[in-house]
Amino acid sequence: MTTEVDYYELLECTRTADDATIKASYRKLAMKYHPDKNGGCKDHEAKFKAVSEAYDCLKDPQKRAAYDRFGHAAFKNGGQGGFGGGGSGDFGGFSDIFESVFGEFMGGGRGGPQQQRRGADMRYDLEITLDDAFHGKSDEITVDVSSLCETCEGSGATPGTGTRACALCNGHGKVRSQQGPFVFERACPGCNGAGAVITDPCTKCRGEGRVDTTRTIPFEIPPGVDHGTKLRLQGRGEAGARGAPPGDLYIFLHVKKHAIFAREGTTLFARAPISFTTAALGGEIELPGFDGDTHTIRIAPGTQGGRELRQRGLGMPVLQGRGRGDLVVRIDVEMPTRLSAKQRELLEAFRETETGEECPESTGFFAKIKAALG
Repeated sequence: MTTEVDYYELLECTRTADDATIKASYRKLAMKYHPDKNGGCKDHEAKFKAVSEAYDCLKDPQKRAAYDRFGHAAFKNGGQGGFGGGGSGDFGGFSDIFESVFGEFMGGGRGGPQQQRRGADMRYDLEITLDDAFHGKSDEITVDVSSLCETCEGSGATPGTGTRACALCNGHGKVRSQQGPFVFERACPGCNGAGAVITDPCTKCRGEGRVDTTRTIPFEIPPGVDHGTKLRLQGRGEAGARGAPPGDLYIFLHVKKHAIFAREGTTLFARAPISFTTAALGGEIELPGFDGDTHTIRIAPGTQGGRELRQRGLGMPVLQGRGRGDLVVRIDVEMPTRLSAKQRELLEAFRETETGEECPESTGFFAKIKAALG
């Protein structure tokens, strides 16, 4: 007597699980127990068939409703067991499930050779200065990468020779096997899914159609890039096998800290220490910019330390846009640490003339303390 395992138990789901949860669980289990991944283990193959059968039932709303009501009996005797004659118990849709899950490494669609896989993408991390980020620049990097074999022009075959249809799969790139109602389809082991085999492999690339090389790749850094900006160089990654399209090269930019300027988006920040006399009497300071100009910052009389002065349009360029952000200058008032006798005499004379109205905040603060202490 054969024990029938509950479909929900097979898929490690509860009976209240939604479609997305059931599908996700099936994908995980199908990848885990797929025969190609387990060296043809009979136990795993049986488990794979069982979870596929369970999913084929539970993914269909009508079949799931019948199963929830009648269990496995719903699909016995030609599918009439409580299913209202609406089904035959046939799991012929398994091939569609198989291809939806494994189509990527099986090469997609049925009945034809496996589609060529593009080469792998590559990543390169590059450190640049804030000045480079402001102006942009032409640059180049040297990378080790697989490139198209020039000897065979990527075909993998010795020049003057070609390929022949794979005898194992008759040029289809896939082989099928059937066990009961289930049809298993996988990439042909004779040609790795290509549908053809090389009769005389190229001696330089050993039939791969690509060789390892060192390349110098030029590229442009546009003005306004920021820390973490990603540049994509299409087709400059690893070459694909046997003439397949190459991958892309991604350059990740890292902007080094600047000694004077900090940055947030398109806004630049700078700290400007000024003398207490400039803060009291007002004046001007000059600040050089990345644009090569010297910018005059006006200081109003009575400017307090910590005040931020915003200069419109003096910040970073807008990436792939127009205009520039702002420059924010934070004022720090510096007190003198060394005074000449004449300076001390003048300051003493100034202090004698103070009425308290010159610095209302400090005067008010100490008045509040006195009032609080009675």
